[in-house]
Amino acid sequence: MTGGRSPWPALSRYTGEQLREVAFPLGGIGTGSIALGGRAELRDFEIFNRPDKGLTPPFSFFALRAEAEGAPPVTRVLEGVIQPPYSGSFGVTTAAAGLPRFREVELEAAYPFARFTLRDPGVPLAVHLEAFNPLIPLDAERSGLPLAVLRFVLVNAGDRPVSAAVAGSLMNCIGVSREGGDTTSSIAPRGLGALPGGNVNEPRSARAADGSRLHGLLMRSQRVEPRTPQDGTIALVALAPEATWRRSWGSTHWNRHLLTFWDDFSDDGRLDDPEQEGPSPAGQGQIGSVATSVTVPPGGSASCTFLICWHFPHRTAAGCGWNTLDPQGGYVGNYYAARYQDAWDVAVQVAPQLAELEAESARFAGAIAAATLPQPVKEAALNNVSTLRSQTCFRTADGNFFAFEGCGDTLGCCFGSCTHVWNYEQTTPFLFPELALNMRALELEHGTDADGLNFFRLRLPLGSEPWRHAAADGQMGVVMKCYREWQLSGDEAFLRSHWPKIAALVRYCWLPGGWDADRDGVMEGVQHNTYDIELFGPNPLCTVWYLGALRAAEEMARSVGDAAFAESCRALFERGSAWVDEHLFNGEYYIQQVRAPASLDEARPELRAGMGETDPADPDFQVGDGCLIDQLVGQYMAHVLGLGHLLRPANVRAALAAIYRHNFRPALYDHWNTMRTYALADESALLICSWPRGGRPRVPFPYFSEVMTGFEYQAAAHMIYEGLVDEGLAVIAAIRARFDGRRRNPWNEQECGHHYARAMAAWAALLALAGLRYSAVTGELALAPRWQPERFRTVWSFPSGWGEAHQERRADTQTVRWEAHAGALEVRSLRLELPEGARPASVSARLGEQAVDASIRQEGQAVTLDFGAAVRIEPGRPLDVRLELIAE
Repeated sequence: MTGGRSPWPALSRYTGEQLREVAFPLGGIGTGSIALGGRAELRDFEIFNRPDKGLTPPFSFFALRAEAEGAPPVTRVLEGVIQPPYSGSFGVTTAAAGLPRFREVELEAAYPFARFTLRDPGVPLAVHLEAFNPLIPLDAERSGLPLAVLRFVLVNAGDRPVSAAVAGSLMNCIGVSREGGDTTSSIAPRGLGALPGGNVNEPRSARAADGSRLHGLLMRSQRVEPRTPQDGTIALVALAPEATWRRSWGSTHWNRHLLTFWDDFSDDGRLDDPEQEGPSPAGQGQIGSVATSVTVPPGGSASCTFLICWHFPHRTAAGCGWNTLDPQGGYVGNYYAARYQDAWDVAVQVAPQLAELEAESARFAGAIAAATLPQPVKEAALNNVSTLRSQTCFRTADGNFFAFEGCGDTLGCCFGSCTHVWNYEQTTPFLFPELALNMRALELEHGTDADGLNFFRLRLPLGSEPWRHAAADGQMGVVMKCYREWQLSGDEAFLRSHWPKIAALVRYCWLPGGWDADRDGVMEGVQHNTYDIELFGPNPLCTVWYLGALRAAEEMARSVGDAAFAESCRALFERGSAWVDEHLFNGEYYIQQVRAPASLDEARPELRAGMGETDPADPDFQVGDGCLIDQLVGQYMAHVLGLGHLLRPANVRAALAAIYRHNFRPALYDHWNTMRTYALADESALLICSWPRGGRPRVPFPYFSEVMTGFEYQAAAHMIYEGLVDEGLAVIAAIRARFDGRRRNPWNEQECGHHYARAMAAWAALLALAGLRYSAVTGELALAPRWQPERFRTVWSFPSGWGEAHQERRADTQTVRWEAHAGALEVRSLRLELPEGARPASVSARLGEQAVDASIRQEGQAVTLDFGAAVRIEPGRPLDVRLELIAE
């Protein structure tokens, strides 16, 4: 520890007003989460198989008792002071608001780590609350643990020892219903919502496998119906040789329960458990507390570690907001819960692993923090990983991974692992590729019929009547994502087993009444898409996705030996690409030709999702001559996949420049928006659409005037790929300025709901700035920094391993190091970019201590090193390359 603190990375720091909107999530993939607010207070208990923004059980807090030698003891709630407003009808609405708290609080964070520092002149100790949940790339199992780790590091800067105790208190609110009930009362434990009662807190003690001791309370309910979403347990656990506890605070009459606890703990730092305590009465929860003590030496530190664990096995589709036809609600269960008997078992199993889990998580967060990428890019890439560990995502009991688009306050928003939204994000396939592969398998095996129709939303349970609607962009994105997963993993079995369905997705476009029935390489007709409407006629949004799918399908077809299909895809791609450049590029950007069919009956019925149907003679909800933020999203995806340009490079670059020129607003004071408001006033943003040459439809598509971060990240990353680095970084900086802790929560980017999946496109900006690309199929690896290439450092993560890459340039040399922190990377060739006007005179390469032969070839400013046989980069065996350069 440094100054008593753990040597955690710190990427961002928040103080004062920047703490106002903070809600730092603590939870694993598919487990739900608990958050810490900007005062270090517990909030948002989203552990009951659905979103629960604002569900904050009253009287749930940690407290410190500190007694310096020869001085009277002081007791404080381990939170910052409550901030205004204070004007509730019965005073301050926060429970236990009258208890003293710390006057100073600040937060240092590098997700998944949050360190709150609490100070108060009246307290002889400073306190670092260190909170995390393990996040380990490529390991969804150990990144999917249902717990929050809370370590209180007590620092004594004085010259006298301090006797200290920390007590954690939680209301057992299992069974709570937020429909009805007072949620603001600070008087009684029932001030949370409707509670059935019957809540019981059971003392537990155990010795873990490593010999460490655990003491705490296992919380359950005797009145919750079995096999319902709230049927489960919570554990409040102290990792300490000794601890004391209270199963209940006793009578709530005139707030006697709070007085009882405060007096008990303040007296000697120990808790006196009532001799007999029954279940809570109807309408009330049961507050339980656990305390442990330490002595903090002068000039030294000591720590107290607590775990909050949970175990709620019984997820239902209906209970979390997922569309189901099952009248019983669609029971699907929870994958994480099958690994443990109850919440106490979570603590017993995980406690011996904590040091290793913490170290591996810190290695990843530290690598991000140490990268030479711009601060907003690092924040965007890392903070949005938290979406995978929110209630947006879950894993059913069989291990399958599903996701909403985002979360409402109490239900998921827009069910189905929606293809046209999840098309944009790049976080999952690079950090947790097994989950991305699982999504592809579900889309193909359960979401695609024999004709190649992909249902862009999946119902649960699997096997029920499908949601028979197609999205043009969503379906083409599935093809490109299958190519991505194959390239990143090198999994030939995946490709060959799923190839018939992948090919069918493309062939579906050619069916009568389909998107490309005339097989000219251009999408026409009725095209449902991510804007929740149908576009009529050729447009860049859907057609460029189609061009990307044709290119991806061509490559996959060649790999499986389907030469005829590959040639068909190639011919359509070339024809369609040329047509789009000739007919949709207006000299600045790409536009839509609105061509409605004479009758909607001409289109296949599944192409109309019922959200944008209008009179074909004068269709509403079109783009027309607009400059659309994601007009080239298919090209963005092609760059991530290494498929090259789908359209003329000069036109593509011009279109990205036009998007920035016409859609970026340094401030929004003069901007009007009649839909949802995600940015306003002095904030900078990239608008969804503008009509710089006029011609705006009378009724454009609904979201045209909005601002949404997932679209912005996509456009920004694409700008960077096209060499518009300053413009792309300006867009990302504008987003992060809006999510600064004062205006919005830095770990929750909203679109259609909280923790919106599309915002995980932020990872693509890291890929674009680093020029990172890898194919496990060919063994080709690329690094071409577009940002400070003279001294560059970044994180890389592919399915087989993760680590860091470094590049340095000097007057006559360029050196590159690839090191693995976990797993391995097999490389047959390495592509690098040289400085302008330089060429290689010689090259040397080493794998660990072993010299490696490499031939070299140059194409423009790019050089490729061919190693012949694959070299295997592993932990402790980095690949080092040195190029001696001379002027051309």
